[in-house]
Amino acid sequence: MADSAAQIAAMVYRYCELFDTGQFDQFAAQFEHGQWHRAEPGAAAARQWIDEQVLLYDGLPRTRHLTTNLTVEVDEQAGSAVARSYITVLQALPDFPLQPIFTGRYLDRFERVDSCWRWTRREVTGDLYGDVSHHVRRRHEPPPGGG
Repeated sequence: MADSAAQIAAMVYRYCELFDTGQFDQFAAQFEHGQWHRAEPGAAAARQWIDEQVLLYDGLPRTRHLTTNLTVEVDEQAGSAVARSYITVLQALPDFPLQPIFTGRYLDRFERVDSCWRWTRREVTGDLYGDVSHHVRRRHEPPPGGG
């Protein structure tokens, strides 16, 4: 179980690195067999969502996604796992000082196929919003009453 949990944790952390360094093809490929956030299922849809929504500066979002409080629950026999974590997104630009722009939670579901773990779903729940106007084209907030 520890090996599976460590593999999944590495995937969760790699997700942040791929996004923040602008490696969007590799980022989207993580969801070839799953669904990411607000995109339709599949890598092409994840990549399309990024192309349509994320603001880039010389190819980079100028963000740092900080994943904390990660817990991973693995069902080895079923070949499935669930992970929960907090997310804090920082952003800085020459005319936009370093600041937190978003905090929320990730709920991830994974499946094991041929001894490799892969994402089946990543849900993002926003809890607190800062100025996301330099990060995404449209601000997405939870519906009234939470969510």
